Amino acid sequence: MNNDCCAPIYANNSTPPNACPTNQQVGQRVELVTLKALLALPLTEITHPLYYFCPDPHCPTVYYSADGAQVFTEAQLRERVYQKHPHETDICVCYCFQHRVAELHQSAEQAGGSRVVAAITQGIQSGQCACEIRNPQGACCLGNVRRALKQLRAAAHAD
Repeated sequence: MNNDCCAPIYANNSTPPNACPTNQQVGQRVELVTLKALLALPLTEITHPLYYFCPDPHCPTVYYSADGAQVFTEAQLRERVYQKHPHETDICVCYCFQHRVAELHQSAEQAGGSRVVAAITQGIQSGQCACEIRNPQGACCLGNVRRALKQLRAAAHAD
């Protein structure tokens, strides 16, 4: 019997629902259109109606089905995944407008990153983004860009 009244209780008492079968962390739901756009496999490989994105950089799984029976790794995608390589300078942080980590380093030093954030915001307002089909997480990258810039500024002040 569970003595903690507020602890979640799972069917098998070990893994939360919708958890990545590789690392047991709950990922973010992604729409099928994201998988269809980013998988470099025949679309017949998509056999489940519901998938999740695993952002953990230490986990090889990028997408997994809700039941955990199917997983896709970065090797099966058309894009490298920023969340899997956040410190690599040549990787895109913003897939729609092609802003890379190296550019964020440069921007953070020059203007605190405001130029990149402003450019992405302008693109979004102009209806030029397509995050659901270009970004492996299937959602807007602006949060990733802001977090990366904040980390870069913090690292620069720590030196």
